[in-house]
Amino acid sequence: MASAVYEKLIRCYECVRRMTDFVPKVAIVLGSGLGDYADNIRVEKDIPYGDIEGFPVSTVPGHAGKFIFGYLDEIPVVCMKGRVHYYEGYPVSDVVLPTRLMKLMGAKILFLTNAAGGVNKSFHAGDLMLIRDQIALFAPNPLIGPNVEELGTRFPDMSHVYDPELQKLIKSAASENGIYLQEGVYAQLTGPSFESPADIHLLRTLGADAVGMSTVVEAIAANHCGMRICGISCISNLAAGMTSEPLTHEEVQEAADKAAPCFKKLVTESVRKFAGLNI
Repeated sequence: MASAVYEKLIRCYECVRRMTDFVPKVAIVLGSGLGDYADNIRVEKDIPYGDIEGFPVSTVPGHAGKFIFGYLDEIPVVCMKGRVHYYEGYPVSDVVLPTRLMKLMGAKILFLTNAAGGVNKSFHAGDLMLIRDQIALFAPNPLIGPNVEELGTRFPDMSHVYDPELQKLIKSAASENGIYLQEGVYAQLTGPSFESPADIHLLRTLGADAVGMSTVVEAIAANHCGMRICGISCISNLAAGMTSEPLTHEEVQEAADKAAPCFKKLVTESVRKFAGLNI
């Protein structure tokens, strides 16, 4: 008997398929600073989250809340314009439902983006960071509960969550376009409060380079169902205790917007390189 989580996923999938038969190859989650990324895409269809039966709706300022289907050059892509966060009050199974849905639609690659706080002392606001690995200790694991056998194995390996070949292509795209790219480990905390200086000290001790309130749970779900994953963080601010200034969501949004041109360029050129893969 199918689980309630899988049955809900299938209802969402069937609802989307009544509105479009578009089959994407690459799924892109647009974090802060990439909200108008769809301007680069030849749009075929957009579907507000609220039009999908049972689908969680984003409540965060700056997250529009819709799927955009279209072509980047000739590459079929689906973009999430705004994601759902655990701190909005949804169960974690709903937070990763969009990831699983994009897999069912046909996407083989998941490109995660986010705005993050810099934990590494050598980082600066506005830097872009290639996510090399992640720390999942502080985020609710989306695989807790009965395993959804239709999606993946009970105990998925997490040795290479972020695909090494995709990382190489992103680094190549950055180099060819003169975009300075940091690399590091991303940690997800639940939010919505920003971290304390002691939290940041702990994360740095554990090896984190950046921290945010998303991405890790999506990567776990995508890895579970067999997607190839890559990710980039926009370092929108230095984390608590690293400057004397208090942290605000407005500051994060402003810094992400300022870095947006390089961010968009890097995502676009990376996806173009993905076209050479057998996807």
